[in-house]
Amino acid sequence: MFSESRKGKVITETFPQANRIEKNTRITGDIVSEADIRIDGKVEGNVKSSGRIVIGKDGFIKGKIECVNADIEGKFTGDLTVAEQLSLKSSAVIEGDVVVSRLSVEPGAAFNASCNMKGGELKPLGKNAEPQKAGKTA
Repeated sequence: MFSESRKGKVITETFPQANRIEKNTRITGDIVSEADIRIDGKVEGNVKSSGRIVIGKDGFIKGKIECVNADIEGKFTGDLTVAEQLSLKSSAVIEGDVVVSRLSVEPGAAFNASCNMKGGELKPLGKNAEPQKAGKTA
């Protein structure tokens, strides 16, 4: 009925697959990816992703992270910039400087970092409240 055979065709994916750094792997240097990254090994350097970065329970990163979302179960030391949501699991240990839009911290996580929440502006209290303007007083 159909003239084309399905045998031997390659199916291309529209979404890139996640990258994995396994438990007994150590990397020194920078990693840049458009896909998600899961790190269960050790990385000393900068990690940048257009997706999600996951640091597994045995994972460790020392350096700078830039990503859209991050889930951390392991250890991180350095500068962490997350455009959207950072989730710290109960086994997470974070040290350094963090810039994030939303933060979720499970009980037991160690968060020893300065944190700057971005993206949220103060809203007026009440329905029709207007922000107070600084002015001269007599």
